[in-house]
Amino acid sequence: MTHPADTIARAEAILGYVFEDRSLLERALTHSSYAGEHRTQSYERLEFLGDSVLGFVIAEELFRRFPEAPEGELTKRKIAAVSGENLSAVSEALGLYGLVALGKGERASGGRSRKSLAENVLEAVFGAVYLDGGIAAARPLILRVLADALDAGLVAAPAEDPKSVLQEHTQATLGMLPTYRVTDAEGEPHDRVFTVEVLVAGQSLGHGTGRSKKEAEKAAAAGAIEALELRLDKR
Repeated sequence: MTHPADTIARAEAILGYVFEDRSLLERALTHSSYAGEHRTQSYERLEFLGDSVLGFVIAEELFRRFPEAPEGELTKRKIAAVSGENLSAVSEALGLYGLVALGKGERASGGRSRKSLAENVLEAVFGAVYLDGGIAAARPLILRVLADALDAGLVAAPAEDPKSVLQEHTQATLGMLPTYRVTDAEGEPHDRVFTVEVLVAGQSLGHGTGRSKKEAEKAAAAGAIEALELRLDKR
């Protein structure tokens, strides 16, 4: 086992959910730095899945709660609910990030204090719950742990968030959403720097780098906004 039985039991108590397949929860609590040192699986694939499950559950809930809201408002509310800042705060409040198995290098570099760790592990746990119990298990858990954000009304995403600004612009002018893809990842597993490209209709609008994929996406979106403003100025 990657984690002691009492660690898994503690995580289940925090979540209020008991896994049929505890190996899924173990994987959700395993950082890539630890996985690389011990030849096991990390939470990265579960994080990828959990991000989509989270997005679906929140979109469905907002659609139900705000039957008269236009698409643009729903998009802003969703962006606010699933923002990295919000997810990190929720994960830190739950204490999940403290249960993640880290490699020696990641521990030495202060990896447990990184906001991205808290955010990523929460999404990985959502993915693990979905695989273990399906959407019937994932939906109530997600809505419960994000209840405060939802009940607060989810004010519109801040205008300074570059991803939301870019998305609103491309939707309004082109009827399309921007897409992001990782073009490079350098460094050790515990200390990677990602490069991300943002595209609209297959056209590259900018690149950005960051210590997490989400940070790099924001940087790429910021670059795209600058490029679009330059083009608009030239018209």
